[in-house]
Amino acid sequence: MAPRYRVILTDEERQELERLTRPGKTESRKYIHARVLLLCNAGAGGPALHVAYVAESLGICSRTIEKLKKRFVEEGLNAALERKQREKPPREIQFDGAFAAELIALACSPAPDGRARWTVRLLADKAVELHLAPSVSHMTVQRILKKTNFNLGSIGKSRRKRTRPV
Repeated sequence: MAPRYRVILTDEERQELERLTRPGKTESRKYIHARVLLLCNAGAGGPALHVAYVAESLGICSRTIEKLKKRFVEEGLNAALERKQREKPPREIQFDGAFAAELIALACSPAPDGRARWTVRLLADKAVELHLAPSVSHMTVQRILKKTNFNLGSIGKSRRKRTRPV
């Protein structure tokens, strides 16, 4: 079966990849990708090794090599060597210490009418209602409370000292 994507390097591309694989300061991922492209080179002067052999010799998955070859053929050398840009942007909302302080203050306040205590879902809904954040999930509230060692079960309970009978 013929390979889906054939890597054919120009002399300039081959020289650039050889430069990256020489001793120096090259990121390991970039180094491995450069080695893959050199070993898969089906152009003049290239060994055109089989994907399974290259994967075994470099200790990476053959699927990784196929994806790398595809990116090289479709997008070029720089796209194959550099990290792919994120398709989904990172979360815009960053919860800082001020948000955590407001959330803990809210959790220490009396529970809503008809409730014995606060739950993480109630706290998340109330934080959005009070405009502490545009949106917040109950898992975010749970993580913040856990990081601060806050226990929702201990709020409102009377703390009696236990004494031992003598």
